[in-house]
Amino acid sequence: MSILLLLPDLSMVVLGFVLSRLGSWGRPFWDGLERLVYYVLFPTLLFQSVLRAPLSLSTALPSILTLLASAALAIVLVALAPRVMKVDRRQFASGAQCAFRFNTYVALALAQRLAGEPGLTLCALLVAVMVPISNVGAVVPLARHAGGRIGRELVRNPLILATVGGLLGNLAGLQLPEPVQASLSRLSSAALATGLLSVGAGLVFRTAPAADGPAGAPRPAEWPLSLWITAIKLVAMPGCALLVSRWLGLDPTAQLVTVMFTAVPTASSCYILAARMGGDGPYVARLISVSMLGSMLTLPLWLGWLA
Repeated sequence: MSILLLLPDLSMVVLGFVLSRLGSWGRPFWDGLERLVYYVLFPTLLFQSVLRAPLSLSTALPSILTLLASAALAIVLVALAPRVMKVDRRQFASGAQCAFRFNTYVALALAQRLAGEPGLTLCALLVAVMVPISNVGAVVPLARHAGGRIGRELVRNPLILATVGGLLGNLAGLQLPEPVQASLSRLSSAALATGLLSVGAGLVFRTAPAADGPAGAPRPAEWPLSLWITAIKLVAMPGCALLVSRWLGLDPTAQLVTVMFTAVPTASSCYILAARMGGDGPYVARLISVSMLGSMLTLPLWLGWLA
């Protein structure tokens, strides 16, 4: 599959990066935009797509099982890192989540582009399954700093609430009034572009000063651990998804969306979680950027394999 198919979405990421560096808006503007996307625009998109879609558990279940198998492999592999290399424990606790979390904005944008409304609906269901699992897996290494907040955070997560609300409304046969439907459609149409812009604005490439070395010097174990985590996210997860999806006999559309879902870069919100829980936020920001750049090479390869 040609990278030209991904170019419209990648161009939004690049534009966000350029605007955040050369534009007159400060970091508070981009932080506010990301909150708008996370709490309003993307929940609206998820709610609307799930509410309107014909749902079939028998159709989605093989994709869900494929995704769970890939996530389990990623969690096991990242847990092996301290056994096979020297790692900074704080960096490991902060960055392990980047091996199995996913960028919702990129996944939904690509699902819609690759498979239309059916692909977007399946991707929304995969998001609903993986958001609680990946959040729990992300918090475990940072549990000493987390207190007892994980349950509260999960039940208040806007992406989970929107998807569950859409599912319940779909099952109940909810029909929204036309003015409400039109308003939701306008919000949904703004979600993907603004989400991708905020992803680009969050990219970080400079190494932060180390606490115990010269300014700008990386910690000794940073790049081996970074490569390990990135390889799990961009190679091991989609490779497992490809094998399991073929073994389970997924139809071409479901296989395409499921493998794509596992191959997208890691979540930009990994930084927020690490920083909030006392982890190494700058290191996670660099991991997110490496994952995004790497996915520009690996995503077309995985999708081309399925073409």
